[in-house]
Amino acid sequence: MIVREHQSMVFRTLLRMTGGGEQIKDLAQEVFLRLYRALPHFRRDAKISTYLYRIVLNVARDEWKRRQKERANLIPMMDAEESWEERLAHPGRNPEQLLLVKQTQAVVESAFMELSEPERAVLVLCCQEECTYEEAALILNLPIGTVRTHLHRGRQRLKEKVRERLNRCVINK
Repeated sequence: MIVREHQSMVFRTLLRMTGGGEQIKDLAQEVFLRLYRALPHFRRDAKISTYLYRIVLNVARDEWKRRQKERANLIPMMDAEESWEERLAHPGRNPEQLLLVKQTQAVVESAFMELSEPERAVLVLCCQEECTYEEAALILNLPIGTVRTHLHRGRQRLKEKVRERLNRCVINK
């Protein structure tokens, strides 16, 4: 019951915190496995969703660290060729528009992943998961003022990084 009730939140949060990838299902499974192991120690001081968010953020942090180590050890490789479904144009958009949307999404995602972990976590919780400042503070074990600061700084840094990247793209054309 806990899995069914919270699985969409777990997948959404993992996706935003890690940037996705093939292992998202494995990460979600790890979240629920950790929850299962921790349930005997759960004191019911907070809602189970708050406890679960904390586990999700810890799993995402572990994955982020693993990926950074992996990137440091690997030579960057070209992306695999897109499947034929991805190459089909949307009926309402031409190829140039699709490319622009895809490039913009990539710019935003890469800029988002460069934010500090607390900024990413607060942005995901407050903007995507629609948590209140109080809920985010409880989940992240931070004072509310710090949550607000991370949210403000995260939005500002994301805006600056996206603007900087988009300006570079325009200049290079």
